[in-house]
Amino acid sequence: MKVFRTTKRRFFAWSPIRAVMADVGAKIVARDAVDYLIEYLSEYTIDLTKRSLVLAKHANRKKITKDDILLAVKGF
Repeated sequence: MKVFRTTKRRFFAWSPIRAVMADVGAKIVARDAVDYLIEYLSEYTIDLTKRSLVLAKHANRKKITKDDILLAVKGF
């Protein structure tokens, strides 16, 4: 299990994440489980954004596009 760094700034709110989990059937979820998921999503988003930025810069652009995100998700 990967341990994520504790960030001072939260990028994802707790309630919407919990609502998504409830919508798919997880009616009872421990607070630390939601917190862990939020940390995972934050780290994944940061990594994906960094890779997308590299792709945008390679294309001589400042703006990250949907295609940059799609390529970053695919691992390019």
